Amino acid sequence: MTRWDISSSGVEFVTSLVEDAMDDVAKDVKAYGKDVQSAAGSAGTIVGVHCGAVPTGPIEAALTLFVDKTAGDVLFLGALAAKSVNGAREATAYYVVGDLDMAATTQHQALAAPKIDLPGQGGGSGQGKGDGKK
Repeated sequence: MTRWDISSSGVEFVTSLVEDAMDDVAKDVKAYGKDVQSAAGSAGTIVGVHCGAVPTGPIEAALTLFVDKTAGDVLFLGALAAKSVNGAREATAYYVVGDLDMAATTQHQALAAPKIDLPGQGGGSGQGKGDGKK
């Protein structure tokens, strides 16, 4: 990088807007999870009289499969947004103190894909909360 012209207050303003949007998305994802559960439970089955637990119907199975297959993508988006916000703030802090090489390195690291920990696939907690670090 040969020349940067950054407004640290502008970066803080924009990253705070992104955080607000991330909070809204998190609320929507939680509501989505509850709505999918409700839909799956209400979909019913294609069976007649049965004894014991209600068997899983095709709609419930399809919804469960969809959520399982897309959970990683949803977690990835949240982790990437958090990593980007943290990286922008960190790079700006280095810029302000005049360390352009460290600012460029931090900016580059923030652009790398975050690591997502899905339940049962890595021995982690499965929380999927990206901390903005590699």
